[in-house]
Amino acid sequence: MRIRMLTTCAVAALAVAATACSSGPQGPVPAADAFATAFAQHDFTAAAELTTEPEKATAALTSAWQALQAEELSIRTGDARVSGDTATVDYTYEWRLPKGRQWTYSGELQMGRSGGRWLVRWTSSDIHPRLGDTQTLELRTQAAPRARVNESAGSDVLVPGTVSRVRFDVAEAADPQRVAGALAAALSRIDPVAYTPQAILTAARRADGPHTVILLTEYEAETIGGQLIGLPGVTLTQEWDMVPTDRKFAPDLLAQVRKTVIAEVDGKAGWSVVTRNANGADLDVLHEVAAQPAPSFALSIDRFVQNSAQHAVDLRAEQTMMVVLRPSTGAILAVAQNKAADRDGPVATSGQYPPGSIFKTVTASAAMAAGLATPDTVLACPSRTTIGERTIPNYELFSVGDVPMATAYERSCNTTFARLASTLEPDALTEAAARLGIGQDYRVEGLPTMSGSVPEAEGLVQRAEDGIGQGRVVVSPFGMAVMAATVANGTAPVPFLIAGRPTEVTGERPEIAPEVVEGLRTMMRMVVTGGTAERIRDQGEVYGKTGEAEVEGGSHSWFVGYRGDIAFATLLVKGGSSDNAVAVTRDMFAALPPGY
Repeated sequence: MRIRMLTTCAVAALAVAATACSSGPQGPVPAADAFATAFAQHDFTAAAELTTEPEKATAALTSAWQALQAEELSIRTGDARVSGDTATVDYTYEWRLPKGRQWTYSGELQMGRSGGRWLVRWTSSDIHPRLGDTQTLELRTQAAPRARVNESAGSDVLVPGTVSRVRFDVAEAADPQRVAGALAAALSRIDPVAYTPQAILTAARRADGPHTVILLTEYEAETIGGQLIGLPGVTLTQEWDMVPTDRKFAPDLLAQVRKTVIAEVDGKAGWSVVTRNANGADLDVLHEVAAQPAPSFALSIDRFVQNSAQHAVDLRAEQTMMVVLRPSTGAILAVAQNKAADRDGPVATSGQYPPGSIFKTVTASAAMAAGLATPDTVLACPSRTTIGERTIPNYELFSVGDVPMATAYERSCNTTFARLASTLEPDALTEAAARLGIGQDYRVEGLPTMSGSVPEAEGLVQRAEDGIGQGRVVVSPFGMAVMAATVANGTAPVPFLIAGRPTEVTGERPEIAPEVVEGLRTMMRMVVTGGTAERIRDQGEVYGKTGEAEVEGGSHSWFVGYRGDIAFATLLVKGGSSDNAVAVTRDMFAALPPGY
């Protein structure tokens, strides 16, 4: 609090033509200062005693502090203009209101002298120059509209809203099986597959206390909420949240985005100070600060690509996922997982899987970078080859003899690329992977990611196995989409999800040589035009590489590549033949509107 206190005889002499030093405030300025000090110190009685109408002043001063919910008041007094027994003294009030709000204004205190004593001639304008004697102040707040989350075309995907949390506590239900059946019947209108009686009951029994079955939107609560009320052990509570506009649109991805933005969707509330008459009617606005809405969050996700990818993965029973990037910008266009994959979390971007033959893209790039081969270099593709103590076969022991590396890549010869990898330096695959965007740590705002791991391999056998994606190498569909985007773009892009939120990349990202890029493009196109991905050749100029990674209990089905400015990676966990991943990718492209 900063208050101007003028109490010396010399200063008083300047403010008033003729006064004498004596006890108590002398002159209008010291009297005004004394009033200001008491008012600012929240001593309303003392301040009122320095006015001509203490009773009215006490009530008005008290009301002002309470109505404004004031936390602090600083008062500065200024010059006095004296005319006989009357004077005016300038004042400036600076209120500190809740949540850091400041309100500053100036006015004049009317002063009068009676019996040699200067007092404040009371009027409500001593609180504010536009406050009438029968009026009161009121502080009002105006909530700012909360931010929304939009996809790349601008339509909403997450909006502020109210949800109803449906909880089920089996301990509170005499017949939990019957209650689970009733819940499933009601929720069948939302998702009859996910909300079966057994699924609901199993999840509720695992919980330590009430289990959240579902969060219902306002519309869903209005539609089916009545069927849930009164069920033993079931409670519905309303709460604010960011609500998806479409449950089927990128559900796992939006769950990750919601966690990222939820703390930043509130704007800055507006506020005003108004005057009201004795009947409670508004009269005047003394001060107003407009609300500042939080800006909406713009996602890189493309609604058409996301919906097409989601539809394609949803057709499969196995854990199926797809990541789609725009090579020229790094924009993440789609992250699609079916419900089977969703159960393990955001695996499309952070799951780690052996890549199988799609990793031959890295091996081929390493061989070209090392000068060991070009797409035209003739290499052997026998049905099997022995490296050290490890015998590596081709799929179903096929053999094509001595062929250019491009043909070996097109036919996915394990024997050719295992032999190539075995001749490389221990760190060659690691460096080649880094040039293709694999192995770095990408901190993408709104999305957990792991691109993959390609450790150095000192042993001959280890390099051979890594070279065909069956060794210690693991990757995510996200990492493989970055690889495909690098081939399409010529350099590794930096993926991003939320506009204005730069991705932090940790790890070396060396440039890839143009001739290596051209070689990979040539070979990836051959895979589609006459190799293992012919199924998709009717979907335009697609470049790609198939892969089947053997794992315990089956094999993963992979397809990675690009078409125009769309790069993709598709994985079916234990999906068998790579043709299945090609089929899922084809379904995605076939569902896109013209122009994509």
